[in-house]
Amino acid sequence: MRTPRSVTVIIPSLNEELRIRASVASAVAETAEVIVVDGGSTDATVAAATAGGARVIPGPRGRAAQMEAGAAVAKGEWLVFLHADTRLEAGWAEALQGLDADVVGGAFRLAVDSPRWRYRLVEAAVRLRCVLLRLPYGDQALFVRRGSLGRGGVFRDVPILEDVDLARRLRREGRLALLPVRAVTSARRWDQMGFWRATLLNWYVMALDALGWPRERLARIYGVRGS
Repeated sequence: MRTPRSVTVIIPSLNEELRIRASVASAVAETAEVIVVDGGSTDATVAAATAGGARVIPGPRGRAAQMEAGAAVAKGEWLVFLHADTRLEAGWAEALQGLDADVVGGAFRLAVDSPRWRYRLVEAAVRLRCVLLRLPYGDQALFVRRGSLGRGGVFRDVPILEDVDLARRLRREGRLALLPVRAVTSARRWDQMGFWRATLLNWYVMALDALGWPRERLARIYGVRGS
């Protein structure tokens, strides 16, 4: 019989009052420690997260820095990094705690919160990428076993692609698990920018990263405005 392992869910936030409730609720339902690291919200994000049962701490603005701040105070053996516009499907904690001892990290299965058929293509493409490249992204709710990256921090101080950076480092350390339980993420960026424009921009930024472009330039191209 496997011994249950503690889990901490860390959620970076910035002006997410409309979505943080669902994100926190999906985490609180299955684990005792949920930490929201807020980057200076000016709306009701902090109140909504607190009311939902999360512990809220202030953090520097920037997703990587916020998640690292949460990891520094987390108590769980497993650290789950959940975006504020994403919720975890029921059963996620049991699936995570059932992983073998040689798994150092991984992610859940991406689902986009939209009925439109084109998002099924996105989901299929993500599954293919994960199978072929073992490279999950942050909207899949990355998770890390504490200590699997040595004494250094979980996230490096980068302005963009902190999720890709983490996945690549984990891949060098050991086995990644891709769990079938879904992380259901908002379609808002695609809807706001236009589906094909957002998709092509993602591919363009990843191609430039592979060519070694500085992350600061990539952040300007992508239009990062914090979490």
